[in-house]
Amino acid sequence: MSGVRRRYGVMTDRWGWQPTAWEQGGLPTWRYGSAPAGLVTRRQMRALGLAPGGAVPVAQVVWRHRRHEVRAQLWDRSELVPKRTASPAQLVALGKAMAARRWCPSCSRDVGYCIPTSFGQCAECEFPEVMSDAA
Repeated sequence: MSGVRRRYGVMTDRWGWQPTAWEQGGLPTWRYGSAPAGLVTRRQMRALGLAPGGAVPVAQVVWRHRRHEVRAQLWDRSELVPKRTASPAQLVALGKAMAARRWCPSCSRDVGYCIPTSFGQCAECEFPEVMSDAA
């Protein structure tokens, strides 16, 4: 980002004066590890069992990875809600759907893995000469 001059220091409603932050894309921005406590990334949010629930990102952090600038949006932890859990009926339906993906239409058996949609059948039916050599 040569030629770009950043003015550091932002006055925010939530955290007051932040001398190490700057405004980028309408959000207060910090370098990696410099953001105020209580803000979480999407991965941290999911690890805590939380979801946005309509909340919008309130800030972001940036860092360099190789030659690229990487950004992660930050949410205020107090605005997040618990993740929804699947009902027993939904779990049964998901189990049936996954079982159907393992069923080969050519040889009519459960092959124990999800059949690739590009094949449309199990590996034994798609490549019989290769599979017979391997056995």
